[in-house]
Amino acid sequence: METVRLDREIHQTTAPSGVIVLSERVPSVRSAATGIWVRSASAHEPRPKMGVSHLLEHMVFKGTERRTAQQIALALEARGGSLDAYTSRDTTAFHARVLDADLPRALDVLTDLIRNPVLRTSDLELERKVVLEEINTVADTPDDQVFDLSYETLWPDHPYGYSILGTRDTVSALSAGDLKQLHGRAYFPANCVIAAAGNLTHETLLEELAQQGWFDRATSNGERVTPSVAPVAPAVHGAEARHPKDTAQTHIVFGTDTVPYADPRKYALLVLANVFGGGMSSRLFQRIREELGLAYAIYAFTSFYHQMGVAGVYVGTQPQTEAQAVAAIREEYAKL
Repeated sequence: METVRLDREIHQTTAPSGVIVLSERVPSVRSAATGIWVRSASAHEPRPKMGVSHLLEHMVFKGTERRTAQQIALALEARGGSLDAYTSRDTTAFHARVLDADLPRALDVLTDLIRNPVLRTSDLELERKVVLEEINTVADTPDDQVFDLSYETLWPDHPYGYSILGTRDTVSALSAGDLKQLHGRAYFPANCVIAAAGNLTHETLLEELAQQGWFDRATSNGERVTPSVAPVAPAVHGAEARHPKDTAQTHIVFGTDTVPYADPRKYALLVLANVFGGGMSSRLFQRIREELGLAYAIYAFTSFYHQMGVAGVYVGTQPQTEAQAVAAIREEYAKL
């Protein structure tokens, strides 16, 4: 076990199994938050399997070798805690918040979800309907959908441009075998990062994880390797994509590629985005909303991923003021 101290109360351990463990002790609270991040998500998917990572994230909650779906739901909530998960482009995350005394229980539940899901075909048929309704929800929420469309325009032929949820066609075609294959390929210790913060010690966290088998080199990794992402081609620049929809507003995203997560220049970009469109005093808010009255929602955004980043501006405005809003935003861009 190799442990380094990153700050006064922050420690990192790399175990023989390859799993990375991070903790931050916050002695002033009586709670703990913990999560397990699997380094496999939509960026690792081929187009025909679009949405398989997100569907697997749903399916692990349908039952494990030790717990039914209802037992999973009650395991932490019955003690005032919470349990949830999400899929992004680079990682799939499972996380919990509990009283500090219940941290061992939270780690047990999270480990069970990630290591021992049963992934039954009968459960899949039901949960597939849930995910299809989630896709419908996004389709009915244009200020969310416009971001998926912008990614698709920037990277039409790369998984970074795919929908995290998948499409109705791809999700409908996924099988329990696809889920089991992904789970076997990606859900192993060396492909995971475990983090916890709250009223805990790093030593106690390591002890609990050891009891859960996370450090067992002999049975954890085998010949598996961390999934890789296809090299990202330069984003499409100068393109304009329009998607007609019967809505009260026109939802517009200006987007471009930028630096990846590990690039230190992201901090300067975060400052710039805050000045440009990060709050009531920002240039975009003052010009587009306060001076011109063209929008209720106007803001700049940034997102950073393993191989690339995205930066841009969102605005929602009436169809008849779309051209004026676009022109005003371009004017503010020109002042940068």
